[in-house]
Amino acid sequence: MRILLLILIAVPLAEVWLLMQVWNALGGWFTVGSVLLTAVIGVALLRRQGFATLVRVQQRVGKGEVPAREMVEAVILAVSGALLLTPGFFTDALGFAGLVPGLRRSVAARILSRVQLTGGAGVTVAQRESARDANVLEGEFRREE
Repeated sequence: MRILLLILIAVPLAEVWLLMQVWNALGGWFTVGSVLLTAVIGVALLRRQGFATLVRVQQRVGKGEVPAREMVEAVILAVSGALLLTPGFFTDALGFAGLVPGLRRSVAARILSRVQLTGGAGVTVAQRESARDANVLEGEFRREE
């Protein structure tokens, strides 16, 4: 909780300081225009990559696979979008970092390596995939007497 509080205090202070530095160096119109331009470009990139991620989710679901990585990437894209819409250069830099596909995939892989995904009946996704590879048929049965 303390880390969250520190972030909520430090990020706005860093943003204000950075905006003041740019304002003093390059002028007010350039600063405001840059903030607006990064937001517009960021939203356009976010939209394109969001649709691409949605297509990958649908493809994985169509194959009967769990789209875990794509779902984590979708959350990273949502956070990146929020950061891009927040006025400032520091948050824009973080937001654009989340839009870099290679970086986003490595962060998603790191997150997924720390969690254990489970499917129905408490079976982990890895167990289900290994069972599928071993030609095990899944099904239900009932005993008739």
